[in-house]
Amino acid sequence: MQKTVQLYEGKAKKVFATENPDYVIVSYKDDATALDGLKKGTIGGKGVINNRMSNFLMQLLEKEGVPTHYVEELSDRETVVRKVTILPLEVIIRNISAGHFAQRYGVEEGIVFDSPTIEFSYKNDDLHDPLLNAYHAIALRLATREEIELVKSLAFRVNDILKAYFKGIGVTLVDFKLEFGKTSDGRIVLADEISPDTCRFWDAKTGEKLDKDRFRRDMGGVEDAYNEMKRRVLGEQ
Repeated sequence: MQKTVQLYEGKAKKVFATENPDYVIVSYKDDATALDGLKKGTIGGKGVINNRMSNFLMQLLEKEGVPTHYVEELSDRETVVRKVTILPLEVIIRNISAGHFAQRYGVEEGIVFDSPTIEFSYKNDDLHDPLLNAYHAIALRLATREEIELVKSLAFRVNDILKAYFKGIGVTLVDFKLEFGKTSDGRIVLADEISPDTCRFWDAKTGEKLDKDRFRRDMGGVEDAYNEMKRRVLGEQ
């Protein structure tokens, strides 16, 4: 499948049209941003790792009955996905206190929750992705009640599958962000990516951070962390 016109360029990816109106090609970049875009940089090899890891995990989820936008991996950086209209809701599942949750509520990182939490934020860069609840989302016509219930159900299902998978490779899934989109025939599917950019991964034994927090917090060893996740997930050095 061939790229035609570039449709979009975001912080981490470019999206191209194809000869099939139902499919687009996503090309992953090494660019990295944090702190609402105030911090910018490059993480060598990130695009390859995020593309291939996302594709592997999307296929894993598909096998477990979670519908996704994944179609076909074209190369290390490019993948064919179903064209979707993204719901303007970021869905965050948290298993352990970390990041904004710990800051917002004044608690330490590392508190294991009795059950996972879910939160939504309005996907709007100009407003800095504010938190909202289901009633706000319905009032703003971002999604219907039925769509929100489906998204919640799918998000918790994704968490169950991924938590078990990562536990098997010695990684604790702390929290992660999901995005969902609507296909041309109205189906809601998991979209975007699942990677060290969108998840918090801690080594199960040492607690070492293996994700984008190393970039956000100037911890160093960013490429090493991404490559370690690539090694564990894909079995490659």
